[in-house]
Amino acid sequence: MNRIQTGLPFDNRPFAVLAEKLGTDEATVIERLQWLKEHGYIRRVGPFFDSAKLGYTGTLVAVKVAAEKMKAVAESINRYPGVTHNYEREGRFNLWFALLSPNQAAQDKILQEVRCLNGVEQLISLPATKKFKVSVQFTL
Repeated sequence: MNRIQTGLPFDNRPFAVLAEKLGTDEATVIERLQWLKEHGYIRRVGPFFDSAKLGYTGTLVAVKVAAEKMKAVAESINRYPGVTHNYEREGRFNLWFALLSPNQAAQDKILQEVRCLNGVEQLISLPATKKFKVSVQFTL
């Protein structure tokens, strides 16, 4: 886990290169990562990219959801490919998610669909006005 946080090789078979450095084989590295994901220790393994340079638009979304509809609304939101994370919070706006879309029109369409979900009472889109990059590495 320590090695893949920032040192995953840029290669056609990065796990094979990593396996060689660790003194094991590619299949073992992949199996261990799959086990960690299946058991909820990691959400995903993938790159971070500068979405703005690629033309994407992002926003943080606060949603007021009827308590009895929370699970269904969260599951519906999670089906959108641009939702990076989704979490329940205390307070009036009790469900928050981050959305990354290829353009503003796509973002507007998704937000309108979410507004129409059964149980959604109010939605506020909070686009970033300034980006702060924080690099976080965990020693595991």
